[in-house]
Amino acid sequence: MTDSTRTLKPHDLRFFLTVPHSCSYVAEQEATTLFMDPEHAINKDVYSALTLMGFRRSGQHLYRPHCANCQGCVSVRVPVDEFSPNRTQRKIISRNKDLTVQFCEAKFTNEHYALYNQYIREKHFNGDMFPPSVEQYCSFLAREHTFSAFIEFRDRGVLVAVAAMDCLSHGLSAIYTFYTPDPAYAARSLGTYAILWQIHEAQRQGLPYVYLGYWIEQSRKMAYKKKFTPLEYLDGGRWRKLLET
Repeated sequence: MTDSTRTLKPHDLRFFLTVPHSCSYVAEQEATTLFMDPEHAINKDVYSALTLMGFRRSGQHLYRPHCANCQGCVSVRVPVDEFSPNRTQRKIISRNKDLTVQFCEAKFTNEHYALYNQYIREKHFNGDMFPPSVEQYCSFLAREHTFSAFIEFRDRGVLVAVAAMDCLSHGLSAIYTFYTPDPAYAARSLGTYAILWQIHEAQRQGLPYVYLGYWIEQSRKMAYKKKFTPLEYLDGGRWRKLLET
């Protein structure tokens, strides 16, 4: 059996560290990232195993923060059977009941990219994803893995949000959501609704968790993740409940 056909397992893999670079989330902090060797094709079993160890997917890469002087990036997940939406979240679900939702392949379309371009330009014009480009979008999201999907949210046929989602053996991984910045849709809280929908979808599929990536206590951009309680975080090699403060 050749390397190209045998089933890879985590202990077969090679990993590489990046050189220190400016942290995107904590000011005046240097970051280092641990990457799985990009020559290894990502398969669902390896991806699922590495997610339990705190890894995340971006395009063709599986990675995990590996900073010498900071452990601020904390992997978090929602145990879906224990989750119960709070009053605000129930209102958000109710406001979006009229939307139609469908799965589609995680591939490039002009319609998706037009929404992504508008979202980045109006919501993240001061971030490291600006300015958007087709190349950057395809590298980040439009990858046709067998475990990946785009979830379309439409209002009377108009595309208003897209959630990029991966289906793992033990849960769903919420990769990224982009949505219309039109003020007319602000009350719908489409980003929050996309996560609530994925929690419900995990329950429907009998999957125990929805992975929300990294939570950083110092980052206001990530404060929303603590609203999906109970939240579990990876502490060393163990997942523990994140206590509300």
